[in-house]
Amino acid sequence: MDSSTTAGLWDRLTGIQTPPDLWLVITTGLVALAAVGPHPVWRLSRNAITIAHEGGHGLLALLTGRRLSGIRLHSDTSGVTVSRGRPTGLGMILTAAGGYTAPSLLGLGGAALLSAHRITLLLWAATALLLVMLVMIRNAYGALTVVLTGGTFLLVSWLTPAEVQAGFAYLVVWFLLFGGVRPVFELGAKRRGGGAPDSDADQLGRLTHLHPVVWLLFFHVVALCSLIGGARWLLAL
Repeated sequence: MDSSTTAGLWDRLTGIQTPPDLWLVITTGLVALAAVGPHPVWRLSRNAITIAHEGGHGLLALLTGRRLSGIRLHSDTSGVTVSRGRPTGLGMILTAAGGYTAPSLLGLGGAALLSAHRITLLLWAATALLLVMLVMIRNAYGALTVVLTGGTFLLVSWLTPAEVQAGFAYLVVWFLLFGGVRPVFELGAKRRGGGAPDSDADQLGRLTHLHPVVWLLFFHVVALCSLIGGARWLLAL
């Protein structure tokens, strides 16, 4: 690749794109909300949230110096991330806390990029993260899910006009913001019913000697504050 091509790619990555009209921002938000509403739709769309959830565990494991052994994504939208290191301590706490907070925080970061009109940067950054995650996937269903998701980002960012890229980017960010809220409520319902005894909140409770409800409330705060803050950025309020 010659220098002019390299320079062109860099300019495309770091350049500022024209923001979409407000009606498109609102429409993509409504579509994203519909994707996390009815259970049959959520049953499918939740796979994308699971990718972000398990990716959050994996990223925090690496950032805290733990050895990431692998990630598995299952067809029932559950997932498992295995890392090795000290079974207690700050690294383990941050790794356990990285799951339920990841979709919302990724959505908030995406909203910040879109508010700065960095649509291409967002799409390419998401593609890069999915490629890195693919290396750590340890089952066929998980690999297929990540390949399809990453392929979608790649095709949209390379082959579609600017208007389509903008709509797709806003849809993804809205979906992460809305999709980060519902799993926390689902976790609370499971715990009230006596289910999920080894959930992230319960693991964090054992690690920190705080009641799991404290961590559940923390997940709620992160999800709802990210949604509010992200929505303000997306709507330019």
